[in-house]
Amino acid sequence: MEITYEKQGLVTVAKLTERRLDAAMAVRFKDAMRPIADQVDGRMVLNLGNVEFMDSSGLGALVALMKYLGPERPLDLASLQPMVDKVFRLTRMDGVFSIYKTVDQALSVEAKTA
Repeated sequence: MEITYEKQGLVTVAKLTERRLDAAMAVRFKDAMRPIADQVDGRMVLNLGNVEFMDSSGLGALVALMKYLGPERPLDLASLQPMVDKVFRLTRMDGVFSIYKTVDQALSVEAKTA
């Protein structure tokens, strides 16, 4: 699994290059994100623009990442494809994560306080 990332000030922007975040990929995603998360000083924005399909295991992996980062290092999501966005709305996880249309929009706002 390839995840690219870069620091932009105190914000770490990571991008998942996979097309799916499902049961087959969830463990690999968590394993790949852990060393990146360990380098996060402030907020993390995860660009999911390439992800076309996500199931409950993928959602669970994102929740696990959010918990790993803790409240002092918020996790925001950006660039969700329509089917992935629908999963977040149907499961009401759009109330758990801050979701932005684009990475630039996510970077233009201050992080919400926990």
